[in-house]
Amino acid sequence: MPALITDILISMDDRFLYVSCWLHGDIRQYDISDPENPKLNSQIFIGGSIHSESSVKVLDPSHTVIPALYVKGRRIEGGPQMLQLSLDGKRLYVTTSLYKKWDDQFYPDHVKSGATMLQINVDSETGNMSLNPEFLVDFGKISGGPYLAHEMRYPGGDCTSDIWI
Repeated sequence: MPALITDILISMDDRFLYVSCWLHGDIRQYDISDPENPKLNSQIFIGGSIHSESSVKVLDPSHTVIPALYVKGRRIEGGPQMLQLSLDGKRLYVTTSLYKKWDDQFYPDHVKSGATMLQINVDSETGNMSLNPEFLVDFGKISGGPYLAHEMRYPGGDCTSDIWI
């Protein structure tokens, strides 16, 4: 099963490349300070298809099945999709819905429960990523929902829009 890359972005200092892998459920951060030799620097799993509560069977013995992710008691469905990085590079925001037709096919429970938005903390020295367990926007609990959140914009600009400010 391919990772299905759905978003990429580069940090403002051109040090890191972030890649969201919607089906596998991980966000990968590559050190691209030497563009000829990118190196995987950090990786974090956000939902996806290859966790301990998924119906997907992992056959590759080199791949470790990770536990399902729960934030504030809510199981995270879907996978990491759109990414937005704060201007200082310390906060990476991620939503979990691709498109309704794709969500229906790969994550039917996600469509029923609604999308989420999570915050990933990024260490400014090492680049290591960690989940902020106190941040959750649950689009399934909003009146009129559940909603499937896709694109987002960081108020005041982000690393992808700052060139226009």
